[in-house]
Amino acid sequence: MRTDSNSLESYWMPFTANRDFKADPRLVAKSQGVYCWDHKGGRVIDGSSGLFCCPAGHGREEIADAVHQQMVTNDYVAAFGTAHPGQFTLAEMIARQLPEPINHVFFTNSGSESIDTAIKIALAFHRAKGEGQRTRFVSRERAYHGVNMGGTSLSGMVRNRETFHTTLPNVSLIRHTWDPSEPFVRGQADKGAELADDLERVAANFGGGTVAAVFVEPIAGSTGVLVPPMGYLQRLRDICDRHGMLLVFDEVITGFGRTGKGFASESFGVIPDMITMAKALTNGAIPMGAVAVRDEIYETVTGAAGEGAIELFHGYTYSGHPAACAAGIATQEIFEAEALYERAAELSDYFLDGIWSLKDHKAVRDLRGYGMLAGVEVHDDGVPGRRGGRMQKDLFWNGMHVKFTGDVGIVAPPFVSERSHIDEMIGCLSKTLDMHV
Repeated sequence: MRTDSNSLESYWMPFTANRDFKADPRLVAKSQGVYCWDHKGGRVIDGSSGLFCCPAGHGREEIADAVHQQMVTNDYVAAFGTAHPGQFTLAEMIARQLPEPINHVFFTNSGSESIDTAIKIALAFHRAKGEGQRTRFVSRERAYHGVNMGGTSLSGMVRNRETFHTTLPNVSLIRHTWDPSEPFVRGQADKGAELADDLERVAANFGGGTVAAVFVEPIAGSTGVLVPPMGYLQRLRDICDRHGMLLVFDEVITGFGRTGKGFASESFGVIPDMITMAKALTNGAIPMGAVAVRDEIYETVTGAAGEGAIELFHGYTYSGHPAACAAGIATQEIFEAEALYERAAELSDYFLDGIWSLKDHKAVRDLRGYGMLAGVEVHDDGVPGRRGGRMQKDLFWNGMHVKFTGDVGIVAPPFVSERSHIDEMIGCLSKTLDMHV
């Protein structure tokens, strides 16, 4: 295909500086294992598992074969009022990985849709309980919960919502957990649990009985990997219980092994009321998301409807699409057969050791990490985000893909990586950091 700027104009790229990109495009023409190849033939190691969605590596024939077989057998089933076997199989496979009593799964097509679905489920649950006054939601500064209107309303990343003023009312933000005065904390900080008490202040100011749900990324990923302090998530759980608020964990990034366990809720020992997920659910092969809920939520909402009546007026044309379910089932089978969660846990220390080897580099402002997820934050050059944007481009041409948010590179290697691949990633990072001193 042509790669001059005129041939690229038809596509409006998401979350991208379109004019800049089209002047010097970085096109990925092929991917296999932990590598991609650009349109010029150069090999690029995937340091962010795509967008944190390909932990089993690229080009998995098991997934492609499963999707192909599904498409020639049963390509589409109406999602409302009918179903296909794959939806029930995949839902059960997911539920088996979740803590009790989270046993019911609602399928969406993305993480953004999962968040908006969780918002509506929370409202429906409280209304079914006779507590329809619970219409307030709580999120956090620097939070990212997708880009649909519900998720944009919950966003604590200012640039994601400053253009879009018509968002949901009654959203309160509590503080994030990063302490810039104590950089280079590996894993969970020993102090900071008291930041959860901001939620108690929201309850005091607005009435705990008005809050429907609290949305939290166990590790705030897209903003730059903010790991929760010890005891912080449990403190949120306790406050939610005290006031009857639902606690929703957004595990779109952390779900399916990124923390060394199936889900971060298991890693941190805190059970929420709902878990949103997407990305690695299908290893990124087919768009898909899901919301998993406690038994009480499902039973309350369904039990409140009359006999034979629709219980939740919500869903999508492609909820649980046959091809997506086939990809999801094949992906879950790979995770289990290759013990990829365990492999991620075993590789984590070596990966974080490599990341922390960059600590004394002059360009590095901070390092944060947990499991197979790390943030490498560089000093800004006077214009926040400009150095990070340049580094992302330079890294690509130096042979590594890393997703940057502002001045933070978010490193999340595929779980199929070997130690030699981690070494290669650290080498690319070091080389590119040298270019930005």
